Amino acid sequence: MPEKRLSVSGLEFKAISDEDMAFLLRLYTSTRWEEVQQAPWSDVQRHSFLEQQFNAQHSYYQKHYSKADYLLIQKNKKAIGRIYLDKDAESVCIIDIAFIPEFKYQGFGTMVLKEIIKEAQLTQKKIVIHVENFNPAYQWYLKLGFQQVEDKGVYQYMEWHPITTQIVT
Repeated sequence: MPEKRLSVSGLEFKAISDEDMAFLLRLYTSTRWEEVQQAPWSDVQRHSFLEQQFNAQHSYYQKHYSKADYLLIQKNKKAIGRIYLDKDAESVCIIDIAFIPEFKYQGFGTMVLKEIIKEAQLTQKKIVIHVENFNPAYQWYLKLGFQQVEDKGVYQYMEWHPITTQIVT
C-alpha cells in the first residue's frame, strides 16, 4: 500500500505493478549503463547482463523488504522514477531512489527526500540508507544532513536523525 503521507508538489506516487516492470528495467539500465561500458561486451550482452541484475535485485528487495512501499514516481501521469521505502517503529529505510536521466538534477529527488525528512522529523524516526562508494549522490545526502555511520566496503551506511524536542517543566 503506498504511503499516504508522501506528497510532493507536482509528483504522484503509485504502488508498482507488473505493468511497470518494463519501465523499471529501463530505469535500472539507465543507472548502470555507464558502469557496464567498461566491460568488453556488445550492447546486447550489456542489456542481457543488466536485465539479469535487475531481476536479481528486484527479487532480493521483494524477499528481504516484504512490507516495503515500492512506489513509482510520476509527473503528469508519466513514470519518471522510483522510490522504495521500508518503515518500522524507529526508522525509515530508503531502499532505493532513482530517476530516468531526463529528470535527474532538476530538484525532484531533493523534493522527495525533503518530504521524507519532514515526515521523519514529525514522527521522530531516523532515516537510513546504503550508498555505493562511487555514487555521486553521496555528497547530496551529506548536504541534506545525513552522516556516514559505517564503511561497509562497497557501501557507505548513512543515517539522518531528527532534531529531538525536549519539553522543559
